[in-house]
Amino acid sequence: MGHKFPMSLQYAFQEALNSAGEKLVVVDFSATWCGPCKMIKPFFHSLSEKYSNVVFLEVDVDDCQDVASECEVKCMPTFQFFKKGQKVGEFSGANKEKLEATINELI
Repeated sequence: MGHKFPMSLQYAFQEALNSAGEKLVVVDFSATWCGPCKMIKPFFHSLSEKYSNVVFLEVDVDDCQDVASECEVKCMPTFQFFKKGQKVGEFSGANKEKLEATINELI
C-alpha cells in the first residue's frame, strides 16, 4: 500500500526512503503559495490511490527547507524518484502526463 504524508524532518525523510525497500518512492516538493503545485496536487493524490505499490511523499519546501536544500530543489513543483534510497529520476513542472509516464517507466 502506498503512503503519503507531509515530511517535517530530514530524519523522517531519510527513514521514509529507507523503509520503502524495493518500492519506487515519488516525492512531490511543493509550496502552499505555488499555483502549479496546487493544480497538480489532486492528480498526485489520485496516483497514490492508483499505484498502491509505490510510496508517495509530499515535502513542503517552506516547512522542510533542510530536505529541499539537501535534495537540491530549485523550483516547484519538483518531482524526484527514488529506489533503494538512490535518486533515479527528477523533473520540475506540473506535467501530469510526464509524472505518470515516469512512474510507469520506473516501477
